[in-house]
Amino acid sequence: MILLGSTGSIGLNTLEIARRFQLPVEALVAGNNLELLQEQIDEFQPELVAIADPNRIGEIRHPRVYAGSEGILRLLEESASPRVVNALVGYAGLGPTLKALELGRDLALANKESLVVAGAFLDRSRIFPIDSEHFGLWYLRNGRPLSRLIITASGGAFRDREVRTIRSATFQEALRHPNWSMGDKITIDSASMANKLFELLEARWLFDTPRVDAVIERNSIVHALVEFQDGSTTAHLAGVDMKLPIAYALDCPVEEPILPPVDLLGIGPIAFEAIDPERYPLWRLKEELLERPRLGALLNAANEAAMEGFRNGDYDFGTMTDRILDAWRHFHDREPESLEEVIKMDKEVREYVFANEE
Repeated sequence: MILLGSTGSIGLNTLEIARRFQLPVEALVAGNNLELLQEQIDEFQPELVAIADPNRIGEIRHPRVYAGSEGILRLLEESASPRVVNALVGYAGLGPTLKALELGRDLALANKESLVVAGAFLDRSRIFPIDSEHFGLWYLRNGRPLSRLIITASGGAFRDREVRTIRSATFQEALRHPNWSMGDKITIDSASMANKLFELLEARWLFDTPRVDAVIERNSIVHALVEFQDGSTTAHLAGVDMKLPIAYALDCPVEEPILPPVDLLGIGPIAFEAIDPERYPLWRLKEELLERPRLGALLNAANEAAMEGFRNGDYDFGTMTDRILDAWRHFHDREPESLEEVIKMDKEVREYVFANEE
């Protein structure tokens, strides 16, 4: 395989599956955690390596090290593995997604922004999701007519905070996820519910239906539910561990336990809650976003740009959300009709958000 994002949590779990099933790793791509990357190189002996910063190539002990976004694309072109795992974070993962599909590779995709931004223009038949919710939906479908697909949300850092105090929350407060430790971006997106909007769009593109929704399930044990036209509903329960979807995405012979079974007597009550737009103002965009899913390019650009100011301490959590909603109102009458228009919209939205910060 080719692994993009090898030092993040998805990357680490992917390499654990590679060890378990003795999968060869042809190429590794990482950001700035070069010490961990070097350990991975020494263990897996990849033929190709790429890192983010061209100025740090000399820190890596390997004969073929590329750098930057162009380096990743070159690595993909010079590799031969039929399967690419894209676990890069954010809009930066779109270019490698496009290149992998252009080269005819199968894509195990953890970079949700690729589908959010450009789902209309991707060969989705070659994509397998590495995401507990979408893996759960895939796992539950069995050919019977579907009525609705439902994914679950944890509720994020502010699910129990007084609504009137959420606006003033700081970046560090938004990182206090009640269930687990994740990267900064996905944790902030969880607090604002942007992450769940993205996942609804992923489900809409992957399963080719606008009939998708989300509810809060605090235990993070139920990952997905499928309502069938016959009136029945099935749910996918599993521990919070990405190795299961990764094993299936890599077409491993899953004939043994990947995770321990859920302790039904130990998980406590399972309950579902509606996602309240008063607590999560971005949730007001849900219906229009599902009706006009190409606007995912707008939402993602506004979200990434506004989060940058929030991360830098320029403003509070509520202001970040306001800037996303303001950009939505300003651009929502436009829908990109091509990848070129996606790229143009991304640039214009970011410039608009940054300009309004001055």
